[in-house]
Amino acid sequence: MVTQLDGGTAPSDVSEPVPGEPTSSSTLPGLVVLMLERLDVTEGMNVLEIGTGTGYSTALMCDRLGYDNVTSVELDPDVAAKAAAALRRLGHAPHLVVGDGLEGDDNRAPFDRVIATCSVRRIPSAWLRQTRPGGRILTTLGGWLHGYGLALLDVSDDGAAEGRYLPGTISFMMARPQAPPMIDDARWNEVSELLTRAEPRPAVVDMDIQQDWTGRFVMQLALPCVLQRAISVDGGPWTEYLIDVTTGSSASLTPEPGGGWTVRQAGPVRLWDEAEKAIGRWRDAGAPAQDEFRVRTDGHEQTVWFDTDDGPVSWTLGAQDE
Repeated sequence: MVTQLDGGTAPSDVSEPVPGEPTSSSTLPGLVVLMLERLDVTEGMNVLEIGTGTGYSTALMCDRLGYDNVTSVELDPDVAAKAAAALRRLGHAPHLVVGDGLEGDDNRAPFDRVIATCSVRRIPSAWLRQTRPGGRILTTLGGWLHGYGLALLDVSDDGAAEGRYLPGTISFMMARPQAPPMIDDARWNEVSELLTRAEPRPAVVDMDIQQDWTGRFVMQLALPCVLQRAISVDGGPWTEYLIDVTTGSSASLTPEPGGGWTVRQAGPVRLWDEAEKAIGRWRDAGAPAQDEFRVRTDGHEQTVWFDTDDGPVSWTLGAQDE
């Protein structure tokens, strides 16, 4: 249930449907409970929640653990204020923080459990530092191409964390500090013009791969810093354009009337070549489901992989990808 648009418009502010980008929401209650069950919270645990939202999941944890064991961080002051009021009406007084959830809360650490109701591209080092060895982190790992996966990680004695992706198709809004950068129309048009002069080739893998949940996820692993936009030039076919914000490389995929797609690429990295390579490796391994993937992070590098008889197939998101 969307509860805010564009970082400011609340349902109480309007009397009829309005356009806008959702920036806060109330998560499906059944999903909230499922996540808390997978987090395995028990009496006496100290829990950090990232993204207070409406306060619904915060209230459930207060009821389960006692509100003194619950810390919840919300970036948006208006959203935080409404959640605090709702929690007070229920008689709960958890530790509520208005700030960047990616920084956690050093004042209340260490935590036995960390749970995020937003998605992140990478697990922040603060969450690792503030979690006890043996503690758990449950978060949706997402990206700018809208590939998502709910991951449960155990924190080790050395401060790193390793775990696996859980079954299901679960997505959350991206944490605002890790949201994609804005690219204006002029830049997209410049890329479109550049790619009209690039050498075309038939696509081995086409954009239909995005219709497959795990396929989109693998595509994103190969293109972690890429943004995508569909553009129709002069009434022509809708073409999918890709821009890598770190290298400036670009690619386009255009559907052909008789079937198939045409690829054009420019820049130092052939983006769609990389995507096809990743999808090919995944398909050669039998297209394993997302819950066969694992993830590890030390706060600097984050590696995702799946195992095969010939060894792991992996992708690493490093500091250079910030």
